Amino acid sequence: MGFEQRQDFARQVADLNKYGQALNQCESVDEVVSLTLEAITILFELSDVTVVEVRDGDPHVAGSTNPEVSAGGTPSEVAKRAHGTGETVTATGEAAGRDADDDTTATLAVPEGIVDETICVIVVRSTSAEAFGDEVVRPMEILATHAATAISNIRSRERLERARQDLQTRKEMVELYDRLLRHDIGNDLQVIAGFADAVADMVEDEQASEYVARIERAASNSADLVERVGDLVSTLESQREPEPRDLRPLLEETVRDATDQYGSLSVAFDPAAFEYRVYAGDLLDSVFTNVLTNAAVHNAGAVTVDIYAEAPASDRLVVGMADDGSGIDPDLRDDIFEMGVKGPDSEGTGFGLGFVRALTESYGGAVEVRESDAGGADFRVALERV
Repeated sequence: MGFEQRQDFARQVADLNKYGQALNQCESVDEVVSLTLEAITILFELSDVTVVEVRDGDPHVAGSTNPEVSAGGTPSEVAKRAHGTGETVTATGEAAGRDADDDTTATLAVPEGIVDETICVIVVRSTSAEAFGDEVVRPMEILATHAATAISNIRSRERLERARQDLQTRKEMVELYDRLLRHDIGNDLQVIAGFADAVADMVEDEQASEYVARIERAASNSADLVERVGDLVSTLESQREPEPRDLRPLLEETVRDATDQYGSLSVAFDPAAFEYRVYAGDLLDSVFTNVLTNAAVHNAGAVTVDIYAEAPASDRLVVGMADDGSGIDPDLRDDIFEMGVKGPDSEGTGFGLGFVRALTESYGGAVEVRESDAGGADFRVALERV
């Protein structure tokens, strides 16, 4: 009879699933860690248990029943090995202890994560067992899966909440900016333009007339820029909170509109690769439209954009748009998403990519650019995945 067919294993799995349901109700990682320690202590009757959390590839002790192991501390070597390999690690005899004076006889480290990303490692130690067999390893792997899933869900909720808070802060800031631009600066520019027009009728000197004309043009251009930036600010201000959206139809429509508008633009795009749902607002299409039209506008001649998808984690999706154009100056890549920053040969306002970053971050995502395989620009838009 295989181990999975044993009656006590079936009961243990049922108990573990109950704890799994409870773990998914936890509101914080601390609650997940505490409940995981409790489950192992009760179900396995083990008194030396440590939970290691892995965040951004960095493992640290999240909690332990061993008073000598402190939260936030460096994980043991066996935990690091399990994290590094992504596989369950067992140790016996002298290799099981933390040091030469440790009387531990058996150690087990179980890593678990989502896709290829390790989220947590559960480490248990015994001073009586010679080794941990399947009767401990298999149920421990099930519990680690429940814990990793719970932590991943909490992280997703935290990122979404931060995005909502960031969106509220942005709305408050853009309201002030909008009032400053449209009211104070806009009114001053109207006064400048009005007086310049009046002076133009009074002067007869040719050079003075030229200066007045320059003042009028500068005031008019500035007023136009204020209006365009004000429209952008109002757009950001009206954004609603991120909500689940189907990515495929949105991209299909965006690609169709962009290629219809620009005859020099070709797009390599497989709609079937984008059967995902992401958290976003109703202007997500503007993010992709800005990047695609940038490729068409800022490259001489025909340009091809390859749109691809990557899922680095269960709660994250990257939409990449790589073109074969002339690329972006490496010295400009870190600043290209700042409002008003543009290349030396650009005739635009420099607000398009700033708009892209502002929108993406308001959805809890991020955007970056790197060099594409073809030597052009590769824009990567990361979004929260449902």
